[in-house]
Amino acid sequence: MARGRLAQPLTGKQRLAYFRVVVDVFRALDDETRRLILDELTARDGQSLFEICSVLTMRHGISSSRQAISQHLAVLEEAGLVTTQRQGRTKLHHFDPAPLAAIVRRWPTATRGNR
Repeated sequence: MARGRLAQPLTGKQRLAYFRVVVDVFRALDDETRRLILDELTARDGQSLFEICSVLTMRHGISSSRQAISQHLAVLEEAGLVTTQRQGRTKLHHFDPAPLAAIVRRWPTATRGNR
């Protein structure tokens, strides 16, 4: 019985952790520039800050400073949507879809018969 009591608080903590991740992901996706960054990382993973800034300027006409793009990347990284890897002095950014998959699992796809 003591075991059952211990299981209950862990469930609550898991829920809180899930909601925190979901809030961070939705906050990260709330900005058009951040969505474009994810689009570009999906098209070609492992880009440096310079490469991301260049492609946003050339393809999308976004002329934000490197610092602004760096702050957008920090929000995406905090939400778990972007991971980084150091290669010498260069920091490469990679798209990680795992937080999006956690959100999708919450609402299973409805079959045509249930609509």
